[in-house]
Amino acid sequence: MSRMQLCKKFVLPTVIALAVAGDCAAQATRTWVSGVGDDANPCSRTAPCKTFAGAISKTAAGGEIDALDPGGFGAVTITKAITIDGGGFIASALASGTNGVVISAGATDAVVLRNLQINGAGTSAGADTRGIKFLAGASLVVEHCDISRFGKRGISIESSTPNAVATIIDSSVHDNLNNGIVVNPPTAVTNFVVLDRVRAVNNLAFGVGTNPGSVVQVLNSVISNNLAGGLVATGATVDLTNSLVTSNGIGISSSSSGNVRIGGTTVTGNSTAFSISGGVVASYGDNYLAGTAFGLSTVSKQ
Repeated sequence: MSRMQLCKKFVLPTVIALAVAGDCAAQATRTWVSGVGDDANPCSRTAPCKTFAGAISKTAAGGEIDALDPGGFGAVTITKAITIDGGGFIASALASGTNGVVISAGATDAVVLRNLQINGAGTSAGADTRGIKFLAGASLVVEHCDISRFGKRGISIESSTPNAVATIIDSSVHDNLNNGIVVNPPTAVTNFVVLDRVRAVNNLAFGVGTNPGSVVQVLNSVISNNLAGGLVATGATVDLTNSLVTSNGIGISSSSSGNVRIGGTTVTGNSTAFSISGGVVASYGDNYLAGTAFGLSTVSKQ
């Protein structure tokens, strides 16, 4: 056997194996970003990246990106299972004129966004921008986040993955130039959503909007001071418990076979308490209602 043949037989497979190993080593399970980082870095703790977009390509599927210090880490598109955690800092994604975080992941991928401030400051009214846009993926968790000042929606849940689950916990969605949170699955797809300790406030259209294919649980939450309306169910199923709906244009709206069930909730101070058109609003009998829309001079328990 010639020397060249030996090289082909033994050396080339070794080179290929080393190349594959090098590619694998390029992605770490945990990476880091810093306000003084550089995306040319490997995103290690001692050599962090500058942006979430720079770190995500160096983070393995199922891994985590953490912030080392306060900073503005930019908009990002997520195409795999991952956790992005801002830690105890002001980890900001300033996204003027564009979407903040877009999730377009695989059918089995789980994405977690934690301790983030996502700000669309500078976005003009009517601009088609969203703070968080969930397009595809098995599940999304948004925890301890603040989303504000986007042109279209603060959070948009519209996963094309059947039976996708989104959970929003202890987060504020406020001062958006249209809607706060919207659940709007594609036709013939169901999205399941839980809002727990969520504050949907001061949005110029609706606080929480739900469309056909939405199955939504809202609990321990505040929906207030939204110009057009608080909670809107258009062909959706919504349970609203232990919450406050106040100072909105319309408190609770149900239409197009929407079904809203409310329990342990206070509905007060809205321009119109309820708007029902082809839908249902059902009470568990332990809600507190007040306002001229009921013809009441005092609070009533219903």
